[in-house]
Amino acid sequence: MASGKGIALDSAALMSIVLESILYGFSVLMFIGTMWTLTYKHHLWDINRPIVAVAVLLLALSTAHIIIGIIRTEELAHYRDTFPDGSEAFFIQVSRKTFVINNAILVLQTLLGDGVVIYRCYVVWQTIWVIILPIILWFSVAGTGAYYIYSFSQTSSIFGDVFSEATGRWISAFYILTLTTNLLSSGLLVYRIWKIERNITNSRTTKITTTSILRVVIDAAILYSVALLCTLVNLACSNNGSLVMTDVLTPIISITFYMVIIRIAMGRQNRSRVLTTREGSTSETDRGDSGYYPLKPLQVHISRFTHTDSASVHRSGNLDQPSTVKEV
Repeated sequence: MASGKGIALDSAALMSIVLESILYGFSVLMFIGTMWTLTYKHHLWDINRPIVAVAVLLLALSTAHIIIGIIRTEELAHYRDTFPDGSEAFFIQVSRKTFVINNAILVLQTLLGDGVVIYRCYVVWQTIWVIILPIILWFSVAGTGAYYIYSFSQTSSIFGDVFSEATGRWISAFYILTLTTNLLSSGLLVYRIWKIERNITNSRTTKITTTSILRVVIDAAILYSVALLCTLVNLACSNNGSLVMTDVLTPIISITFYMVIIRIAMGRQNRSRVLTTREGSTSETDRGDSGYYPLKPLQVHISRFTHTDSASVHRSGNLDQPSTVKEV
């Protein structure tokens, strides 16, 4: 049975394990940064436990995937020495346990990553109606993924083919639904953050924060969507490069998750430094000029900003009280 187009199958296997190892190393470093962000200077009861659980689970799935990838590479070396056409015979046996487990891990990783994006969308919108369609798509992804994994494990013939019509259409449907779910959920998330940013007109610091979050979400969505699109193009062309892309997708999903948390935390730290610097400069100015003004009662004007779903509302009040601070 003929293999796919493009690079040789053994070269694709070697390239996939090398690229996956590199990306896995990056994901481990980003996992460490994520855990530090979520736990450093936080009390035990203040830690976001669901997010920590998702981060650990993503790392566990990525680790299991690369371990099985290494095992498959060793099996490939054995087949090359045993059969004349060993590499092709190895890759077209889709019912092998290592191949089935590897793809099952990818499906679980994909469902977990898409579920996180849908959850973030719900948190920002605060309504279940917005995420009904993404949830339906998520279940469709789960269904197609489960079916093509089951069809691999139940292959009756000795040899099967990833690019055959029977398996290829379900794999393509899985990636198309995944891409659609990611784009829709990320689009809803970006639109909501952008809408909130437009309504915030009097708070420059808050506007900077929402802009940075908006960029992080867009970057993560682009990275994941480009990887999925490359996989779909290779599958549509029956190119062996799809074997490489399916292996590197697992660490990419983890990286996009960790990237959002780390970059938002970095943005908060930079904002805190800016505010601290401004407050310190104001205090120095106050101390330098304090000898020129007498102390007298100070009228404090309190302005509170409240954001609602429909508009931005400003409420103000005055509080007269004695103070030992000079009037400026």
